[in-house]
Amino acid sequence: MRLLPGLMLLLPLASPFAQAELIDDINDRGELRIALEADMAPFSFKQDGRLTGFDVELGELLAQELEVHSSILVTDNADLLSGVESGKYDVAINHIALTPELQDRFDFSEPYSHIQAQTIARQAQPRSPDSLAMFQGQSSGLAQGNAFVDRGPLVTVSEKPPAVDEEVALAIPFQKGNPAFQASLDKALQRIKADGRLEALSQKWFGENSKTPSP
Repeated sequence: MRLLPGLMLLLPLASPFAQAELIDDINDRGELRIALEADMAPFSFKQDGRLTGFDVELGELLAQELEVHSSILVTDNADLLSGVESGKYDVAINHIALTPELQDRFDFSEPYSHIQAQTIARQAQPRSPDSLAMFQGQSSGLAQGNAFVDRGPLVTVSEKPPAVDEEVALAIPFQKGNPAFQASLDKALQRIKADGRLEALSQKWFGENSKTPSP
C-alpha cells in the first residue's frame, strides 16, 4: 500500500517525540512547581507561620535562575515522588538522596550537596512492634522513598540504610525524558555554585555539616 505524499508529511507530527518538554511547560506557566514536605528543620519547616529552610531557599534560587516564579507546594511522603512522576509537580526539593533505585524512576539534577547522614538523623518510634521494633533505638537515617524525612532511633525502609557518619549526595528528581530541562536545571545549579550563593546557603543552614560540590 502506497502512502499519499500529504499523509507522509503528517506522520512526523504524530511522533511521540513531538510532545512539549518540561522546560517548555514551565516557561509557558511562568512558574516552577516545587514539592516538599516542610516537616524537618533545617531543610524545610514553618517558623512563625512562614515556610523557610534550606530546601525552600534553594528552590527559590533555582526558579530565579530559570527566570520563572517559584511555587512551593507542601505535600506528604505518600504524594511527594508520585506527584513528580505524574506531572503534578515539576521537581521535588526535599533532601532526597541520589540512589540507583530512584534513578530507575526519575532523572536527576547533578548533586547540589553532600551531607552527613547524621545531620538528618533523629530518634523515632517504630510504627509497629512486629515490623519495625528491631530498629528502636538505632540511628538508621534513610526514610521512605529514599528521601530523608523527619520521622523523628531513625526508622528505615531501605534495605541498606546509611551509617550516621556516611556522606550522601542530595539531588533533585524530575520526570524522565526531559533533557532540555535537565540541562537548564544543571546550568542554574552551576551558576549558584560558581558565585558562592549555594555555599552561603549551606553554611547558613548546616554550618560544617554539609559541603557543596565544586562548580
